Amino acid sequence: MKDLTEGSILRHIVSMAVPMMFGMLVQTLYFMVDLYFVSRLGDASIAGVSSAGNFTLAVMALTQVVGVGTVALIAHAAGAKDQKSANLIFNQSLLLAALLGGIALVGGYLVVGPYTRMMAADAATAAAGAAYLHAYIPGLALQFSMVALGAALRGTGIVKPAMIVQFVTVLVNILLAPILIVGWGTGHPLGVFGAGLASTVAVVVGNVLLYSYYLRLEKYVTFHPELWQPQLSTWKRILNIGLPSGGEFLLLFTYSAVIYTLIRDFGPTAQAGYGIGSRIMQSIFLPAMAVSFAIAPVAGQNFGARKFSRVRETFGTGAVLGAALMFTLTLLCQWRAEAFVGAFTTEPVTRAVGATFLRTISWNFTLSGFVFACSGIFQALGNTWPGVWASATRLVTFVLPAMWLSSRPGFRIEHIWYASVTTVFLQAAVAGWLVRREFGRRLKSA
Repeated sequence: MKDLTEGSILRHIVSMAVPMMFGMLVQTLYFMVDLYFVSRLGDASIAGVSSAGNFTLAVMALTQVVGVGTVALIAHAAGAKDQKSANLIFNQSLLLAALLGGIALVGGYLVVGPYTRMMAADAATAAAGAAYLHAYIPGLALQFSMVALGAALRGTGIVKPAMIVQFVTVLVNILLAPILIVGWGTGHPLGVFGAGLASTVAVVVGNVLLYSYYLRLEKYVTFHPELWQPQLSTWKRILNIGLPSGGEFLLLFTYSAVIYTLIRDFGPTAQAGYGIGSRIMQSIFLPAMAVSFAIAPVAGQNFGARKFSRVRETFGTGAVLGAALMFTLTLLCQWRAEAFVGAFTTEPVTRAVGATFLRTISWNFTLSGFVFACSGIFQALGNTWPGVWASATRLVTFVLPAMWLSSRPGFRIEHIWYASVTTVFLQAAVAGWLVRREFGRRLKSA
């Protein structure tokens, strides 16, 4: 366990964020390699995998139910020097992860067909999305245990083991992608099914490595079979923090699903362009997300130790750092949007849609960095509902205007991007106000 209640706040955030950022950048490399090979299969494959990626976002929202609650509660326990409570949370989180993983496995196969047919612009796109998910759903189910294991370490201030495991899994994914997708060395290409299969195999490897680490090296939070009897009161504590955060991710899923629906009439080429642009955008968000992930345990431990001035300092430092990183990436997108998208497609319309999306949407990157910091502090304080309210304001103010614009004569796809950028300003204002309100309520003795 690393004590985050003493020493430089900036140093703690950076020391945790940099390894996570490295791991996320490696993850980005996989996304890019995966997208590169899938793009060689045509626009229908790109659009299908991209819409299926939106489905994975919904499942990842459920993993946050376990992950966010585990990080917050273990960080509070570690800050209060209560190892017994930390171990109880850890072992109960694994049980909850197993239950939710099983639900995701069964439910995923039940809904994959109707979902892909609803989202796709044509039958070929729907078939590609379904093939990808049929191979990846087992991996998505196993993500629950990986998230729980990594979250427990993060709550204790340790991030390097999870980062190393992530690096290995991404390396496995990168190595398998060309073999399974296009048949390098085997002569038996599996197409988009191979892309999903590569991801599942990588998640299996990640689980094995993380469980091995806990069995051999971890001393602070460990496996205790006597704590494996379900304790609903502990589950309730985890869910009270994790469910709102999962709901926040589900709102992102809804937001993206609305976009896919609105641009469906523009055809699979437009969906492919948006799919490429959105994947690049998700990769660009990773540095700010790493800062947000670091804010939660740093502020969480100090909140548990009742060092409230350090909680405030953590938020201020993290918000400035995240916004600065995202501003730099905004400039990069303004300068090289076409080059980013052009690396994955030579189709002029697809390239134009993706580049226009990326250049336009990048104007909200700086404020998104601030919103991520707000999300991290909500997790640290053990109340993630404010993050849901802030995200909900963006969804509501986006969906209705976007649907209205789509019904007007002369509607262009760019109108959706403009509406999206505008709503982030409101989301950031609401999130900032809610952080101030939570500080007033929870840090009264500061």
